[in-house]
Amino acid sequence: MKNALFSTRFGGALTAASCALLTACASTTPVLDANFGNAVRQARSAQTLNPNASANRDPVLGIDGQAGAAAQERYQESFKSPPKTFEIVNIGGGLSGN
Repeated sequence: MKNALFSTRFGGALTAASCALLTACASTTPVLDANFGNAVRQARSAQTLNPNASANRDPVLGIDGQAGAAAQERYQESFKSPPKTFEIVNIGGGLSGN
């Protein structure tokens, strides 16, 4: 009788533990694969101002050729010698602490 009572309690606990472990093995991959890339597609569509912009073949208006060429030249030159971003100015005398 002692063995029957022990095996019933232990067997029920063993069955419950086995079921818990088997549910942990359930695969979530099909759910993840079905939604893979949705966040990127949603972010890209939210950041696109005009989705049909590539179909527009009209030239851009607002800047003439001479100004555009000068801007392009300044842009190219900025990589050869970048403009100064700041200059150190000494105000109030030397740095010796006198």
